[in-house]
Amino acid sequence: MNTDVVGSGGVRLGIRVAGAGNARPIVLLHGWAQSSLAWSHQLAAPELTADFRLVAPDLRGHGVSAAPVEGYDLSRVWAEDLASVLEFAGAPAVVVGWSYGGLVITDYLRTYGTAGIAGLVLAGAITEIGKDRPGGRTGPAMRAALPAALDEDPEVAVPALAGLCGGMAAREIPGALAQALLGSSLLVPPAVRGALFRRRVDSAEVLAAVDVPTLVVHGAEDAVVDPSAGAYAAGKIPGADQRWLQGVGHLPFVEAAEEFNATLLHFAGQRLAPAP
Repeated sequence: MNTDVVGSGGVRLGIRVAGAGNARPIVLLHGWAQSSLAWSHQLAAPELTADFRLVAPDLRGHGVSAAPVEGYDLSRVWAEDLASVLEFAGAPAVVVGWSYGGLVITDYLRTYGTAGIAGLVLAGAITEIGKDRPGGRTGPAMRAALPAALDEDPEVAVPALAGLCGGMAAREIPGALAQALLGSSLLVPPAVRGALFRRRVDSAEVLAAVDVPTLVVHGAEDAVVDPSAGAYAAGKIPGADQRWLQGVGHLPFVEAAEEFNATLLHFAGQRLAPAP
């Protein structure tokens, strides 16, 4: 099912939903210049949808969500967007953040704490952004794509984005998948792509204050978000569990979908009480 909610400032956010309406909620947050389509292997997984309600929004400026001109540099805006999604999902929820989705989680934590959150999963995620921030350290594929991927000129941006999408996995990925990832990237206006990088976020204190169970999942060969960013978050969050996937890059939920889904199923099953 596709629907939408109203986020911060009245911005419409598109949402994909799978699973029973009264089931326990799992919220899936995608990454920079991607969309909720990234979670196709989870939204179509019967082992997840049988017991959980999966809610995957398109972040503002991405996918089918509205793309306002301003607001991308404000932590409060991202927090309010996620609050609207959680209200729709039916908190408390397990929240999964991939890549930039991890930063959105820290935006929420900075404003609301862990209200409405039963557990967190950081999948190839950043939790900080800005020069020399260890929680936002990027890998060679991302560094190679910038700044060209932010350019208004398609002859400059498209090859950079194509290279980034092709470099997300540790091994060569099917052409159709690479094109789908590229398509999601091209749906995001260049101005939005750039605005998401013009932030300086230090999340050390926010991470240290997390008081819900947290799992850090990271591909050992991630060339987009350096594995050290995942290790940083795991080291800051009290009691965080870590799972390092060998031979996997920036798409653990695609490259190792079966293992990822089983891990998520186990984690969410422990954190969320069964629906009555």
